[in-house]
Amino acid sequence: MHRINENAYVETRTKKKVRQERGEYMEGMEVSNGKIADQLHLMAQLLEILEENPFKIRAYIRAAEVIGRLATPVAALSPKDLETIAGIGPAIAEKVHEIAANGTFPELEEARGRVPPGLIEMLTLEGVGPKTARVLWKKLHIETLDDLEKAARGHRIRTLKGFGEKKERGFLKAIAIARQRKEERRMTRLEADLVIEEVKRVMREGTYDVAGSYRRGKSTIGDIDIVSVDTPSTLNRRLTQIADEVLDEGERKTSFRCRGSRVDIRYTTRSTLGTMLLYLTGSKAFNIRLREIALQKGWRLNEYGIRDLTLGTVHEFSREAEIFSFLGMDPIVPELREDWGEIDAALSHNLPNLVERSQIRSDLHVHSSWSDGNLDIPALAKAGEAHGYTHLLCTDHSSSLGIARGLDEPALRRQAHEIEISNRDSSCQILHGVEVDILADGTTGLPSRILKDLDVVIGSVHSAFSQEIDVMTRRVLSAIGNEHIDIIGHPTGRLLGQREAYAIDMPRVIAAAAEAGKALECNASPFRMDIDDLHIREAVTKGVPISIGTDSHGPGDLAWMDYGVKLCRRGWAEPGNILNTMSVDGLREWAS
Repeated sequence: MHRINENAYVETRTKKKVRQERGEYMEGMEVSNGKIADQLHLMAQLLEILEENPFKIRAYIRAAEVIGRLATPVAALSPKDLETIAGIGPAIAEKVHEIAANGTFPELEEARGRVPPGLIEMLTLEGVGPKTARVLWKKLHIETLDDLEKAARGHRIRTLKGFGEKKERGFLKAIAIARQRKEERRMTRLEADLVIEEVKRVMREGTYDVAGSYRRGKSTIGDIDIVSVDTPSTLNRRLTQIADEVLDEGERKTSFRCRGSRVDIRYTTRSTLGTMLLYLTGSKAFNIRLREIALQKGWRLNEYGIRDLTLGTVHEFSREAEIFSFLGMDPIVPELREDWGEIDAALSHNLPNLVERSQIRSDLHVHSSWSDGNLDIPALAKAGEAHGYTHLLCTDHSSSLGIARGLDEPALRRQAHEIEISNRDSSCQILHGVEVDILADGTTGLPSRILKDLDVVIGSVHSAFSQEIDVMTRRVLSAIGNEHIDIIGHPTGRLLGQREAYAIDMPRVIAAAAEAGKALECNASPFRMDIDDLHIREAVTKGVPISIGTDSHGPGDLAWMDYGVKLCRRGWAEPGNILNTMSVDGLREWAS
Protein backbone atom coordinates (compact mmCIF):
# COMPACT_ATOMS: atom_id res chain seq x y z
CA MET A 1 0.00 0.00 0.00
CA HIS A 2 1.28 3.46 -0.95
CA ARG A 3 0.49 5.83 1.91
CA ILE A 4 0.25 9.60 2.09
CA ASN A 5 3.35 11.38 3.36
CA GLU A 6 1.58 13.50 5.99
CA ASN A 7 4.86 15.01 7.22
CA ALA A 8 5.63 16.32 3.74
CA TYR A 9 2.21 17.96 3.50
CA VAL A 10 2.52 19.59 6.92
CA GLU A 11 6.05 20.73 6.03
CA THR A 12 4.74 22.37 2.84
CA ARG A 13 2.12 24.29 4.81
CA THR A 14 4.68 25.32 7.41
CA LYS A 15 7.05 26.68 4.76
CA LYS A 16 4.21 28.68 3.21
CA LYS A 17 3.32 30.14 6.61
CA VAL A 18 6.93 31.17 7.29
CA ARG A 19 7.14 32.82 3.86
CA GLN A 20 3.89 34.68 4.51
CA GLU A 21 5.24 35.99 7.81
CA ARG A 22 8.42 37.15 6.06
CA GLY A 23 6.37 38.89 3.38
CA GLU A 24 7.79 36.63 0.68
CA TYR A 25 4.52 34.94 -0.26
CA MET A 26 1.12 36.34 -1.16
CA GLU A 27 -1.55 33.69 -0.84
CA GLY A 28 -3.46 32.89 -3.99
CA MET A 29 -1.12 34.64 -6.39
CA GLU A 30 1.53 32.03 -7.17
CA VAL A 31 -0.74 29.32 -8.56
CA SER A 32 -2.18 29.80 -12.05
CA ASN A 33 -5.61 28.63 -13.18
CA GLY A 34 -3.92 26.01 -15.33
CA LYS A 35 -2.08 24.51 -12.35
CA ILE A 36 -5.24 24.49 -10.24
CA ALA A 37 -7.16 22.81 -13.07
CA ASP A 38 -4.39 20.22 -13.44
CA GLN A 39 -4.61 19.32 -9.76
CA LEU A 40 -8.41 18.98 -9.88
CA HIS A 41 -8.20 16.87 -13.04
CA LEU A 42 -5.57 14.65 -11.45
CA MET A 43 -7.91 14.16 -8.49
CA ALA A 44 -10.64 13.01 -10.87
CA GLN A 45 -8.28 10.56 -12.55
CA LEU A 46 -7.07 9.11 -9.24
CA LEU A 47 -10.64 8.69 -8.02
CA GLU A 48 -11.49 6.87 -11.24
CA ILE A 49 -8.49 4.56 -10.83
CA LEU A 50 -9.69 3.86 -7.29
CA GLU A 51 -13.29 3.33 -8.55
CA GLU A 52 -14.74 6.00 -6.28
CA ASN A 53 -18.09 7.81 -6.62
CA PRO A 54 -18.67 8.69 -10.33
CA PHE A 55 -20.62 11.83 -9.44
CA LYS A 56 -17.67 13.09 -7.42
CA ILE A 57 -15.34 12.30 -10.32
CA ARG A 58 -17.54 14.26 -12.73
CA ALA A 59 -17.63 17.25 -10.33
CA TYR A 60 -13.82 17.45 -10.33
CA ILE A 61 -13.66 17.10 -14.13
CA ARG A 62 -16.24 19.84 -14.64
CA ALA A 63 -14.49 22.20 -12.20
CA ALA A 64 -11.13 21.58 -13.89
CA GLU A 65 -12.63 22.38 -17.30
CA VAL A 66 -14.27 25.58 -16.05
CA ILE A 67 -11.20 26.89 -14.19
CA GLY A 68 -8.84 25.95 -17.02
CA ARG A 69 -10.53 28.34 -19.43
CA LEU A 70 -11.09 31.30 -17.11
CA ALA A 71 -8.90 34.39 -17.50
CA THR A 72 -9.61 35.65 -13.97
CA PRO A 73 -7.14 34.10 -11.46
CA VAL A 74 -9.46 31.99 -9.29
CA ALA A 75 -6.81 31.67 -6.58
CA ALA A 76 -7.41 35.31 -5.72
CA LEU A 77 -11.20 34.95 -5.41
CA SER A 78 -13.05 34.57 -2.13
CA PRO A 79 -14.97 31.31 -1.49
CA LYS A 80 -18.21 33.20 -1.99
CA ASP A 81 -17.11 34.53 -5.38
CA LEU A 82 -15.81 31.11 -6.40
CA GLU A 83 -19.19 29.54 -5.70
CA THR A 84 -20.88 31.95 -8.11
CA ILE A 85 -19.00 30.26 -10.98
CA ALA A 86 -21.08 27.52 -12.59
CA GLY A 87 -19.55 24.13 -11.86
CA ILE A 88 -17.84 25.14 -8.60
CA GLY A 89 -19.58 24.29 -5.33
CA PRO A 90 -18.49 24.91 -1.74
CA ALA A 91 -16.38 21.74 -1.57
CA ILE A 92 -14.45 22.51 -4.77
CA ALA A 93 -14.04 26.15 -3.72
CA GLU A 94 -12.34 24.94 -0.55
CA LYS A 95 -10.00 22.74 -2.59
CA VAL A 96 -9.09 25.68 -4.83
CA HIS A 97 -8.00 27.72 -1.82
CA GLU A 98 -6.01 24.78 -0.48
CA ILE A 99 -4.19 24.46 -3.82
CA ALA A 100 -3.56 28.22 -3.91
CA ALA A 101 -2.06 28.15 -0.43
CA ASN A 102 -0.18 24.85 -0.52
CA GLY A 103 -0.01 23.63 -4.12
CA THR A 104 -2.19 20.64 -3.23
CA PHE A 105 -4.97 19.56 -0.85
CA PRO A 106 -5.24 16.72 1.69
CA GLU A 107 -7.74 14.58 -0.25
CA LEU A 108 -5.51 14.67 -3.34
CA GLU A 109 -2.46 13.66 -1.34
CA GLU A 110 -4.46 10.87 0.32
CA ALA A 111 -5.60 9.58 -3.10
CA ARG A 112 -2.09 9.97 -4.52
CA GLY A 113 -0.79 7.87 -1.65
CA ARG A 114 -3.14 5.02 -2.56
CA VAL A 115 -1.71 4.47 -6.05
CA PRO A 116 1.85 3.83 -7.25
CA PRO A 117 3.58 7.11 -8.26
CA GLY A 118 4.49 5.70 -11.67
CA LEU A 119 0.82 5.16 -12.45
CA ILE A 120 0.31 8.92 -12.54
CA GLU A 121 3.06 9.25 -15.14
CA MET A 122 1.36 6.52 -17.19
CA LEU A 123 -1.77 8.68 -17.41
CA THR A 124 0.14 11.08 -19.68
CA LEU A 125 0.49 8.38 -22.36
CA GLU A 126 -1.77 8.40 -25.38
CA GLY A 127 -4.26 5.55 -24.99
CA VAL A 128 -3.89 5.22 -21.21
CA GLY A 129 -6.81 6.58 -19.22
CA PRO A 130 -7.71 5.87 -15.59
CA LYS A 131 -9.64 2.68 -16.38
CA THR A 132 -6.79 1.25 -18.47
CA ALA A 133 -4.26 2.22 -15.80
CA ARG A 134 -6.32 0.42 -13.14
CA VAL A 135 -6.56 -2.78 -15.19
CA LEU A 136 -2.82 -2.79 -15.88
CA TRP A 137 -2.08 -2.18 -12.21
CA LYS A 138 -4.51 -4.65 -10.70
CA LYS A 139 -4.24 -7.46 -13.27
CA LEU A 140 -0.56 -7.31 -14.25
CA HIS A 141 0.93 -5.35 -11.30
CA ILE A 142 2.25 -2.72 -13.71
CA GLU A 143 3.27 0.40 -11.76
CA THR A 144 5.77 2.27 -13.97
CA LEU A 145 6.53 3.06 -17.62
CA ASP A 146 9.36 0.55 -17.48
CA ASP A 147 6.94 -2.10 -16.20
CA LEU A 148 4.55 -1.31 -19.04
CA GLU A 149 7.31 -1.45 -21.64
CA LYS A 150 8.56 -4.82 -20.36
CA ALA A 151 5.04 -6.24 -20.30
CA ALA A 152 4.35 -5.05 -23.86
CA ARG A 153 7.65 -6.40 -25.18
CA GLY A 154 6.99 -9.68 -23.35
CA HIS A 155 3.52 -9.91 -24.97
CA ARG A 156 1.79 -10.01 -21.58
CA ILE A 157 -0.62 -7.18 -22.37
CA ARG A 158 -2.51 -9.27 -24.93
CA THR A 159 -3.44 -11.78 -22.22
CA LEU A 160 -5.88 -9.24 -20.74
CA LYS A 161 -9.50 -9.24 -21.85
CA GLY A 162 -10.10 -6.44 -24.35
CA PHE A 163 -6.38 -5.93 -24.96
CA GLY A 164 -4.44 -7.31 -27.88
CA GLU A 165 -1.36 -7.09 -30.04
CA LYS A 166 -2.46 -3.71 -31.40
CA LYS A 167 -2.68 -2.34 -27.84
CA GLU A 168 0.82 -3.57 -27.09
CA ARG A 169 2.23 -1.80 -30.14
CA GLY A 170 0.29 1.32 -29.20
CA PHE A 171 1.71 1.35 -25.68
CA LEU A 172 5.27 0.95 -26.96
CA LYS A 173 4.80 3.79 -29.44
CA ALA A 174 3.23 6.04 -26.77
CA ILE A 175 6.13 5.37 -24.38
CA ALA A 176 8.65 6.24 -27.09
CA ILE A 177 6.80 9.47 -27.90
CA ALA A 178 6.58 10.42 -24.22
CA ARG A 179 10.31 9.96 -23.77
CA GLN A 180 11.06 11.99 -26.89
CA ARG A 181 8.79 14.82 -25.77
CA LYS A 182 10.62 15.09 -22.46
CA GLU A 183 13.60 16.27 -24.47
CA GLU A 184 11.60 18.55 -26.78
CA ARG A 185 10.27 22.05 -26.28
CA ARG A 186 7.30 23.64 -27.96
CA MET A 187 7.91 25.59 -31.15
CA THR A 188 7.08 29.23 -31.74
CA ARG A 189 4.80 29.83 -34.70
CA LEU A 190 7.80 31.14 -36.63
CA GLU A 191 9.68 27.89 -36.04
CA ALA A 192 6.60 25.90 -37.02
CA ASP A 193 6.29 27.93 -40.24
CA LEU A 194 9.86 27.04 -41.19
CA VAL A 195 9.11 23.32 -40.69
CA ILE A 196 5.86 23.55 -42.66
CA GLU A 197 7.56 25.36 -45.55
CA GLU A 198 10.13 22.57 -45.68
CA VAL A 199 7.41 19.90 -45.78
CA LYS A 200 5.44 21.78 -48.44
CA ARG A 201 8.37 21.41 -50.83
CA VAL A 202 7.64 17.71 -51.28
CA MET A 203 3.83 17.78 -51.05
CA ARG A 204 1.57 18.33 -54.04
CA GLU A 205 -0.66 21.41 -53.85
CA GLY A 206 -4.26 20.62 -53.01
CA THR A 207 -3.49 17.24 -51.43
CA TYR A 208 -2.97 18.28 -47.81
CA ASP A 209 -4.10 20.53 -44.96
CA VAL A 210 -2.16 21.52 -41.85
CA ALA A 211 -4.17 20.68 -38.72
CA GLY A 212 -3.57 20.56 -34.95
CA SER A 213 -2.74 23.44 -32.64
CA TYR A 214 -1.01 25.25 -35.50
CA ARG A 215 -4.28 25.53 -37.42
CA ARG A 216 -6.06 26.70 -34.28
CA GLY A 217 -3.64 29.63 -34.05
CA LYS A 218 -2.07 28.73 -30.70
CA SER A 219 0.95 30.71 -29.50
CA THR A 220 3.21 27.65 -29.34
CA ILE A 221 3.13 24.33 -31.21
CA GLY A 222 4.06 20.87 -29.94
CA ASP A 223 4.31 19.02 -33.24
CA ILE A 224 2.98 19.51 -36.77
CA ASP A 225 -0.14 17.54 -37.80
CA ILE A 226 -0.93 17.25 -41.51
CA VAL A 227 -3.85 15.53 -43.24
CA SER A 228 -3.08 14.24 -46.74
CA VAL A 229 -5.12 12.59 -49.52
CA ASP A 230 -1.95 11.75 -51.44
CA THR A 231 -0.90 8.16 -52.16
CA PRO A 232 0.99 7.02 -49.01
CA SER A 233 3.70 5.03 -50.78
CA THR A 234 4.42 7.88 -53.20
CA LEU A 235 4.48 10.64 -50.57
CA ASN A 236 6.50 8.55 -48.12
CA ARG A 237 9.29 8.29 -50.68
CA ARG A 238 9.30 12.07 -51.16
CA LEU A 239 9.28 12.76 -47.43
CA THR A 240 12.67 11.08 -47.04
CA GLN A 241 14.13 14.06 -48.93
CA ILE A 242 13.43 16.41 -46.03
CA ALA A 243 13.27 14.07 -43.01
CA ASP A 244 16.03 14.17 -40.40
CA GLU A 245 14.73 10.85 -39.11
CA VAL A 246 11.74 8.65 -40.03
CA LEU A 247 10.01 7.53 -36.83
CA ASP A 248 7.15 5.51 -38.29
CA GLU A 249 6.07 4.86 -41.88
CA GLY A 250 2.77 3.36 -42.97
CA GLU A 251 -0.32 3.50 -45.17
CA ARG A 252 -2.39 5.36 -42.57
CA LYS A 253 0.22 7.49 -40.80
CA THR A 254 3.83 8.52 -41.22
CA SER A 255 5.87 10.31 -38.55
CA PHE A 256 9.28 11.91 -38.98
CA ARG A 257 11.49 14.73 -37.76
CA CYS A 258 12.15 17.81 -39.84
CA ARG A 259 14.45 20.59 -38.60
CA GLY A 260 14.43 18.72 -35.29
CA SER A 261 10.63 18.85 -34.85
CA ARG A 262 8.10 16.05 -35.12
CA VAL A 263 5.71 15.95 -38.08
CA ASP A 264 2.78 13.51 -38.30
CA ILE A 265 1.16 12.88 -41.69
CA ARG A 266 -2.27 11.23 -41.47
CA TYR A 267 -3.59 9.71 -44.71
CA THR A 268 -7.25 9.74 -45.65
CA THR A 269 -9.53 9.83 -48.72
CA ARG A 270 -11.22 12.78 -50.39
CA SER A 271 -14.60 11.56 -49.14
CA THR A 272 -13.48 11.53 -45.47
CA LEU A 273 -11.16 14.56 -45.58
CA GLY A 274 -13.65 16.73 -43.65
CA THR A 275 -13.97 14.49 -40.60
CA MET A 276 -10.26 13.64 -40.51
CA LEU A 277 -9.32 17.33 -40.66
CA LEU A 278 -11.89 18.17 -37.97
CA TYR A 279 -10.58 15.40 -35.71
CA LEU A 280 -6.88 16.25 -36.08
CA THR A 281 -7.44 19.99 -35.71
CA GLY A 282 -9.00 19.47 -32.28
CA SER A 283 -8.93 20.61 -29.58
CA LYS A 284 -9.51 17.44 -27.55
CA ALA A 285 -12.20 19.15 -25.45
CA PHE A 286 -13.91 20.44 -28.60
CA ASN A 287 -13.91 16.99 -30.20
CA ILE A 288 -15.36 15.39 -27.06
CA ARG A 289 -18.20 17.92 -26.96
CA LEU A 290 -19.02 17.38 -30.65
CA ARG A 291 -19.11 13.62 -30.11
CA GLU A 292 -21.51 14.13 -27.20
CA ILE A 293 -23.82 16.19 -29.41
CA ALA A 294 -23.74 13.48 -32.07
CA LEU A 295 -24.54 10.79 -29.48
CA GLN A 296 -27.55 12.78 -28.28
CA LYS A 297 -28.90 12.44 -31.82
CA GLY A 298 -28.17 8.71 -31.95
CA TRP A 299 -24.98 9.03 -33.99
CA ARG A 300 -21.31 8.22 -33.46
CA LEU A 301 -18.78 10.75 -34.77
CA ASN A 302 -15.18 9.78 -35.42
CA GLU A 303 -12.41 10.72 -37.86
CA TYR A 304 -14.01 8.69 -40.66
CA GLY A 305 -17.58 9.98 -40.54
CA ILE A 306 -20.85 9.82 -38.63
CA ARG A 307 -22.54 6.46 -38.07
CA ASP A 308 -26.28 6.24 -37.43
CA LEU A 309 -26.40 3.84 -34.46
CA THR A 310 -29.95 2.78 -35.28
CA LEU A 311 -29.70 2.27 -39.04
CA GLY A 312 -26.00 1.42 -39.20
CA THR A 313 -25.46 3.81 -42.11
CA VAL A 314 -22.30 5.91 -42.31
CA HIS A 315 -22.22 9.49 -43.59
CA GLU A 316 -18.90 10.66 -45.02
CA PHE A 317 -17.90 14.31 -45.33
CA SER A 318 -15.35 15.82 -47.67
CA ARG A 319 -15.62 19.27 -46.04
CA GLU A 320 -15.82 20.35 -42.41
CA ALA A 321 -18.71 22.74 -43.11
CA GLU A 322 -20.88 19.75 -44.08
CA ILE A 323 -20.31 18.16 -40.65
CA PHE A 324 -21.38 21.27 -38.77
CA SER A 325 -24.46 21.58 -40.96
CA PHE A 326 -25.32 17.91 -40.38
CA LEU A 327 -25.13 18.51 -36.62
CA GLY A 328 -27.43 21.53 -36.90
CA MET A 329 -24.92 24.28 -36.17
CA ASP A 330 -23.03 27.06 -37.92
CA PRO A 331 -19.46 26.31 -39.05
CA ILE A 332 -16.90 27.02 -36.32
CA VAL A 333 -13.54 28.37 -37.44
CA PRO A 334 -10.46 26.52 -36.17
CA GLU A 335 -9.32 29.36 -33.89
CA LEU A 336 -12.46 29.00 -31.74
CA ARG A 337 -12.39 25.23 -31.29
CA GLU A 338 -11.58 25.00 -27.59
CA ASP A 339 -15.02 24.29 -26.03
CA TRP A 340 -15.05 27.81 -24.61
CA GLY A 341 -18.70 28.44 -25.50
CA GLU A 342 -18.34 28.39 -29.28
CA ILE A 343 -20.40 25.21 -29.71
CA ASP A 344 -23.43 26.68 -27.90
CA ALA A 345 -22.99 29.85 -29.94
CA ALA A 346 -22.91 27.81 -33.16
CA LEU A 347 -26.04 25.88 -32.16
CA SER A 348 -27.88 29.14 -31.46
CA HIS A 349 -26.43 30.75 -34.63
CA ASN A 350 -24.75 33.42 -32.53
CA LEU A 351 -21.04 33.09 -33.34
CA PRO A 352 -18.93 36.27 -33.33
CA ASN A 353 -18.02 37.98 -36.59
CA LEU A 354 -14.27 37.59 -36.11
CA VAL A 355 -11.70 40.06 -37.39
CA GLU A 356 -10.11 39.12 -40.73
CA ARG A 357 -6.56 39.77 -41.86
CA SER A 358 -7.91 41.73 -44.85
CA GLN A 359 -9.49 44.25 -42.45
CA ILE A 360 -6.14 45.25 -40.91
CA ARG A 361 -5.04 48.70 -42.14
CA SER A 362 -1.96 49.21 -40.01
CA ASP A 363 0.79 47.83 -37.82
CA LEU A 364 0.79 49.67 -34.51
CA HIS A 365 4.22 48.82 -33.08
CA VAL A 366 7.28 49.08 -35.31
CA HIS A 367 10.85 50.22 -34.69
CA SER A 368 13.14 52.12 -37.03
CA SER A 369 16.88 52.71 -37.26
CA TRP A 370 16.39 55.65 -34.93
CA SER A 371 16.56 53.10 -32.09
CA ASP A 372 17.15 49.36 -32.54
CA GLY A 373 15.42 48.75 -35.90
CA ASN A 374 17.25 48.45 -39.22
CA LEU A 375 15.00 50.51 -41.55
CA ASP A 376 15.01 54.27 -41.82
CA ILE A 377 11.68 56.11 -42.02
CA PRO A 378 11.33 56.16 -45.86
CA ALA A 379 12.19 52.44 -46.02
CA LEU A 380 9.68 51.76 -43.27
CA ALA A 381 6.98 53.54 -45.28
CA LYS A 382 7.83 51.49 -48.37
CA ALA A 383 7.61 48.27 -46.31
CA GLY A 384 4.18 49.39 -45.10
CA GLU A 385 3.09 50.04 -48.68
CA ALA A 386 4.22 46.54 -49.66
CA HIS A 387 1.90 45.11 -47.01
CA GLY A 388 -1.01 47.26 -48.19
CA TYR A 389 -1.14 49.38 -45.05
CA THR A 390 -2.47 52.92 -44.99
CA HIS A 391 -0.37 53.75 -41.94
CA LEU A 392 2.28 52.46 -39.52
CA LEU A 393 2.92 53.57 -35.96
CA CYS A 394 6.63 54.17 -35.46
CA THR A 395 7.33 53.53 -31.79
CA ASP A 396 11.05 53.65 -31.14
CA HIS A 397 12.29 53.21 -27.59
CA SER A 398 12.60 56.06 -25.12
CA SER A 399 16.06 57.12 -23.97
CA SER A 400 15.58 55.42 -20.59
CA LEU A 401 16.19 52.08 -22.34
CA GLY A 402 19.87 52.67 -23.01
CA ILE A 403 20.55 49.31 -24.64
CA ALA A 404 18.20 50.17 -27.49
CA ARG A 405 19.72 53.60 -28.32
CA GLY A 406 16.46 55.15 -27.14
CA LEU A 407 15.27 58.62 -28.17
CA ASP A 408 15.37 61.75 -26.05
CA GLU A 409 13.57 65.03 -26.75
CA PRO A 410 16.01 66.41 -29.39
CA ALA A 411 16.11 63.06 -31.22
CA LEU A 412 12.30 62.86 -31.28
CA ARG A 413 12.14 66.36 -32.82
CA ARG A 414 14.58 65.33 -35.56
CA GLN A 415 12.65 62.12 -36.15
CA ALA A 416 9.39 64.08 -36.44
CA HIS A 417 10.93 66.11 -39.26
CA GLU A 418 12.01 62.97 -41.15
CA ILE A 419 8.50 61.50 -40.75
CA GLU A 420 6.93 64.71 -42.07
CA ILE A 421 9.10 64.58 -45.20
CA SER A 422 8.40 60.86 -45.77
CA ASN A 423 4.64 61.31 -45.46
CA ARG A 424 4.58 63.82 -48.35
CA ASP A 425 5.28 61.12 -50.93
CA SER A 426 4.06 57.86 -49.37
CA SER A 427 0.65 56.17 -49.50
CA CYS A 428 1.56 54.62 -46.13
CA GLN A 429 1.59 57.38 -43.56
CA ILE A 430 3.98 57.07 -40.62
CA LEU A 431 2.42 58.07 -37.31
CA HIS A 432 4.89 59.47 -34.81
CA GLY A 433 4.83 57.57 -31.56
CA VAL A 434 7.20 56.16 -28.98
CA GLU A 435 7.47 53.04 -26.83
CA VAL A 436 8.13 54.70 -23.50
CA ASP A 437 9.42 52.74 -20.54
CA ILE A 438 7.18 52.22 -17.55
CA LEU A 439 9.83 52.57 -14.89
CA ALA A 440 9.97 50.53 -11.68
CA ASP A 441 8.11 53.22 -9.71
CA GLY A 442 5.36 53.58 -12.34
CA THR A 443 6.66 56.82 -13.83
CA THR A 444 7.53 57.11 -17.51
CA GLY A 445 10.92 57.25 -19.23
CA LEU A 446 9.99 60.55 -20.91
CA PRO A 447 8.23 63.59 -19.41
CA SER A 448 4.64 64.55 -20.25
CA ARG A 449 5.67 67.64 -22.24
CA ILE A 450 7.27 65.30 -24.81
CA LEU A 451 4.61 62.57 -24.83
CA LYS A 452 1.71 64.98 -25.36
CA ASP A 453 2.95 66.03 -28.80
CA LEU A 454 3.11 62.47 -30.21
CA ASP A 455 0.32 60.82 -32.21
CA VAL A 456 0.10 57.59 -30.19
CA VAL A 457 2.15 56.42 -27.18
CA ILE A 458 2.82 52.85 -26.09
CA GLY A 459 3.89 52.29 -22.48
CA SER A 460 5.86 49.09 -21.79
CA VAL A 461 7.68 47.41 -18.92
CA HIS A 462 11.29 46.57 -19.85
CA SER A 463 12.97 46.19 -16.45
CA ALA A 464 12.52 45.08 -12.81
CA PHE A 465 10.58 42.00 -13.87
CA SER A 466 10.81 40.33 -10.45
CA GLN A 467 8.55 42.78 -8.62
CA GLU A 468 5.75 41.25 -6.56
CA ILE A 469 2.34 41.05 -8.16
CA ASP A 470 0.76 44.00 -6.36
CA VAL A 471 3.77 46.23 -7.02
CA MET A 472 3.91 45.30 -10.71
CA THR A 473 0.16 45.68 -11.12
CA ARG A 474 0.14 49.14 -9.50
CA ARG A 475 3.11 50.07 -11.68
CA VAL A 476 1.13 49.30 -14.85
CA LEU A 477 -2.07 50.87 -13.44
CA SER A 478 -0.07 54.05 -12.93
CA ALA A 479 0.79 54.04 -16.64
CA ILE A 480 -2.85 53.43 -17.56
CA GLY A 481 -3.71 56.47 -15.48
CA ASN A 482 -1.21 58.62 -17.42
CA GLU A 483 -3.26 60.75 -19.83
CA HIS A 484 -0.53 60.61 -22.48
CA ILE A 485 -0.20 56.81 -22.68
CA ASP A 486 -2.66 55.21 -25.07
CA ILE A 487 -1.60 51.55 -25.25
CA ILE A 488 0.03 49.15 -22.78
CA GLY A 489 2.64 47.17 -24.72
CA HIS A 490 3.26 43.41 -24.27
CA PRO A 491 1.36 43.54 -20.95
CA THR A 492 2.75 40.40 -19.26
CA GLY A 493 6.36 40.67 -20.48
CA ARG A 494 6.66 37.00 -21.41
CA LEU A 495 9.21 35.65 -23.87
CA LEU A 496 8.03 32.24 -25.05
CA GLY A 497 10.37 29.47 -23.99
CA GLN A 498 12.75 32.00 -22.40
CA ARG A 499 11.00 34.07 -19.75
CA GLU A 500 7.75 33.51 -17.87
CA ALA A 501 5.24 36.31 -17.62
CA TYR A 502 5.98 38.60 -14.71
CA ALA A 503 3.54 38.55 -11.79
CA ILE A 504 0.66 40.84 -12.74
CA ASP A 505 -3.07 40.86 -11.99
CA MET A 506 -4.43 41.08 -15.53
CA PRO A 507 -8.13 41.34 -14.54
CA ARG A 508 -7.25 44.51 -12.58
CA VAL A 509 -5.30 45.82 -15.55
CA ILE A 510 -8.17 45.05 -17.94
CA ALA A 511 -10.70 46.70 -15.63
CA ALA A 512 -8.54 49.82 -15.32
CA ALA A 513 -8.01 49.99 -19.08
CA ALA A 514 -11.77 49.76 -19.63
CA GLU A 515 -12.42 52.58 -17.19
CA ALA A 516 -9.69 54.80 -18.63
CA GLY A 517 -10.47 54.06 -22.28
CA LYS A 518 -6.98 52.70 -22.94
CA ALA A 519 -5.93 49.82 -25.22
CA LEU A 520 -3.93 46.67 -24.51
CA GLU A 521 -1.47 45.34 -27.03
CA CYS A 522 -1.54 41.96 -28.66
CA ASN A 523 2.16 41.79 -29.44
CA ALA A 524 2.36 39.61 -32.54
CA SER A 525 6.06 38.84 -32.30
CA PRO A 526 6.29 35.01 -32.34
CA PHE A 527 8.69 35.34 -29.42
CA ARG A 528 6.06 37.11 -27.29
CA MET A 529 2.42 36.58 -28.39
CA ASP A 530 1.47 38.80 -25.49
CA ILE A 531 -1.31 39.16 -24.30
CA ASP A 532 -2.71 35.67 -24.69
CA ASP A 533 -6.10 34.61 -26.03
CA LEU A 534 -7.83 34.33 -22.64
CA HIS A 535 -6.90 37.89 -21.70
CA ILE A 536 -7.90 39.15 -25.15
CA ARG A 537 -11.32 37.60 -24.70
CA GLU A 538 -11.76 39.17 -21.27
CA ALA A 539 -10.62 42.54 -22.64
CA VAL A 540 -13.08 42.25 -25.53
CA THR A 541 -15.87 41.39 -23.10
CA LYS A 542 -15.04 44.48 -21.01
CA GLY A 543 -14.88 46.75 -24.07
CA VAL A 544 -11.11 47.29 -23.99
CA PRO A 545 -9.64 47.95 -27.48
CA ILE A 546 -6.85 45.67 -28.70
CA SER A 547 -3.88 47.04 -30.61
CA ILE A 548 -1.93 44.54 -32.73
CA GLY A 549 1.76 45.30 -33.20
CA THR A 550 4.48 43.13 -34.67
CA ASP A 551 7.21 44.84 -32.61
CA SER A 552 9.02 44.84 -35.94
CA HIS A 553 12.74 45.60 -36.12
CA GLY A 554 13.14 44.71 -39.80
CA PRO A 555 11.05 44.35 -43.00
CA GLY A 556 10.48 40.61 -42.60
CA ASP A 557 9.02 41.10 -39.15
CA LEU A 558 5.96 42.91 -40.53
CA ALA A 559 4.66 39.52 -41.74
CA TRP A 560 4.11 38.56 -38.10
CA MET A 561 0.80 40.45 -38.23
CA ASP A 562 -0.86 37.14 -39.22
CA TYR A 563 0.13 35.66 -35.86
CA GLY A 564 -1.49 38.53 -33.99
CA VAL A 565 -4.71 38.37 -36.00
CA LYS A 566 -5.05 34.65 -35.29
CA LEU A 567 -4.44 35.22 -31.58
CA CYS A 568 -7.13 37.93 -31.52
CA ARG A 569 -9.53 35.61 -33.34
CA ARG A 570 -8.88 33.02 -30.61
CA GLY A 571 -9.92 35.77 -28.18
CA TRP A 572 -13.25 36.25 -30.02
CA ALA A 573 -12.25 39.71 -31.27
CA GLU A 574 -14.39 41.38 -33.93
CA PRO A 575 -13.21 44.20 -36.24
CA GLY A 576 -14.62 46.87 -33.93
CA ASN A 577 -12.47 45.58 -31.07
CA ILE A 578 -9.21 46.08 -33.00
CA LEU A 579 -7.55 49.51 -33.38
CA ASN A 580 -5.76 48.31 -36.52
CA THR A 581 -9.04 48.34 -38.47
CA MET A 582 -9.36 52.12 -37.99
CA SER A 583 -8.39 54.73 -40.55
CA VAL A 584 -5.42 56.93 -39.79
CA ASP A 585 -7.72 59.82 -38.90
CA GLY A 586 -9.93 57.56 -36.80
CA LEU A 587 -6.91 56.33 -34.83
CA ARG A 588 -5.66 59.88 -34.23
CA GLU A 589 -9.10 60.90 -33.02
CA TRP A 590 -9.28 57.90 -30.68
CA ALA A 591 -5.87 58.74 -29.19
CA SER A 592 -6.55 62.46 -28.82
